[in-house]
Amino acid sequence: MNSTKMTLQLAGREIILIGTAHVSQESINEVREAIKSEQPDQVCVELDAGRYASMIEEDNWEKLNMVKVFREGKGFLLMANLVLSGFQRRMGESLGVKPGEEMKAALETAAALDIPHSLCDREIQITLRRAWSRCGLWSKTKLLASLVSSALSTEKLSSEEIENLKAGSELDGMMDELSSFLPKVKETLIDERDKYLAAKIWTSGPGAVQGTETTAGGFRQLAVIGAGHMKGIKAHLEGLASGSESADLSALETLPPAGFLSRAAGWLFPLAIAALLVLGFFKAGAGVSLEMLIRWVLWNGSLAALGSLIALGHPLSILVSFIGAPVATINPFIGVGIFSGVTEALMRKPRVKDAQDIAADVGSLKGIYRNRITRALLVFFLSSIGGMIGNFISIPSLAALLTN
Repeated sequence: MNSTKMTLQLAGREIILIGTAHVSQESINEVREAIKSEQPDQVCVELDAGRYASMIEEDNWEKLNMVKVFREGKGFLLMANLVLSGFQRRMGESLGVKPGEEMKAALETAAALDIPHSLCDREIQITLRRAWSRCGLWSKTKLLASLVSSALSTEKLSSEEIENLKAGSELDGMMDELSSFLPKVKETLIDERDKYLAAKIWTSGPGAVQGTETTAGGFRQLAVIGAGHMKGIKAHLEGLASGSESADLSALETLPPAGFLSRAAGWLFPLAIAALLVLGFFKAGAGVSLEMLIRWVLWNGSLAALGSLIALGHPLSILVSFIGAPVATINPFIGVGIFSGVTEALMRKPRVKDAQDIAADVGSLKGIYRNRITRALLVFFLSSIGGMIGNFISIPSLAALLTN
């Protein structure tokens, strides 16, 4: 077993870090034994309240309101969340371990020993939204492609390979690869969370745990974290202990403000299309301008509808995609996927069975199409991509009419 236990003596307290692989039976056993043998004053885990609730509430997916998800613009976030959890779950299936079981085991062991615990991770929705908002168009494309390939991959890892993921050399290689492939995503998913987790562990220490007396050796905390965070958390904890770092996390709990280019990007297509139509009217007359308008609607609407068709959406979802794509282009505050996704969710309302089977269904293309929750997300995603491609194609197509 690759042990990743580390003990830090910082400013009169002892912090024991246990690095885990999230689908490892060895990690579950190590966490339980560490808590029992160390008997810390507090246990901290790499979980947020939302993920913890989803782990202990069996009917969590049954409460999902797909229409609300689309209306609130959270379709892409839900897709990313599902794919990430599905990938981890598929890795753990061959080993008989559910993702995050070592965190759950830590909380159960702490409760059995009457040891206070603290959930120290940032809310997953904030993390995903920050990662998405910080990506440019090219990075978003690479991220989506990576998520889709992960969702459809049939690769399975052995228990030995899972344990090797906790080794320093393996982790360093993975972190370097992620840094070069998607630097902004790595910064948000790993670097920011290193700082966040360290600050939460530090501030949940003495004074935050009611009714706990500090022992002669100082306040003792045991933190269960992913092995990939060990090095970063250690560095940040040392900075917090020395006073060179602040524990203020307000900047990491909000979305970064959109830059000028990001704010302007949504208006580029409607402005470009409007300019071409006006130019066509004055240069070639109303007939050419009308032809340009029809050509744009056909390109934009048809490819959005094709996306819904590929997703095997309801006929009304396909029709709504065609009609809604031009409307969504004109109004950059909404997307065609909202129209098509809501329609699909209303016409084919998710069943309790879909909620119960979603964890298994998200791991295969057949399951994604069979499940009404993931099917609605697929309609949302593919119609959005289709509409976007239609806009890219229509611009040079309209410009070509002006040169004829």
